[in-house]
Amino acid sequence: MPARLSSGANEVRPADHADRAASRRLAQAGVVPADLVTFYDSIGAVTWADVGSGYFVDAAGDALLRFEQYGAVDVGAGEKAGGLVIGSNGGGLSYVAGPDGVIHRTRTASWDEPELDRVAGDLRRFLELMERSLTRFAANGEPGFL
Repeated sequence: MPARLSSGANEVRPADHADRAASRRLAQAGVVPADLVTFYDSIGAVTWADVGSGYFVDAAGDALLRFEQYGAVDVGAGEKAGGLVIGSNGGGLSYVAGPDGVIHRTRTASWDEPELDRVAGDLRRFLELMERSLTRFAANGEPGFL
């Protein structure tokens, strides 16, 4: 029997003034790829709590606060700047957007010297994978690998 999604637990929230202001501050700090700034100008947050343990793309304000408190996440050798934690999978693993736009997932809950796996070459592909996970979960109860 396919898994059912409960109403109200999943949403794509439109950006508000605070989201757009936080996005501009992230852009000024030079810690976000251009496509993420564009995303945050339209989308406030994505919450798919019903899909597996959940998939979340945090609001720009949350990402900014985390950056201000903890700094950038090291995304590996050769990167000129660190990555920005932009969400999580609800199971303790975080999604990190590198300055080149590549989306990574941590292997552990720690952001200190994290081990990362590349999950998508850019934000668009990452969002497409999230959408597939939602569709797959609704159809057969399997959330996918994100």
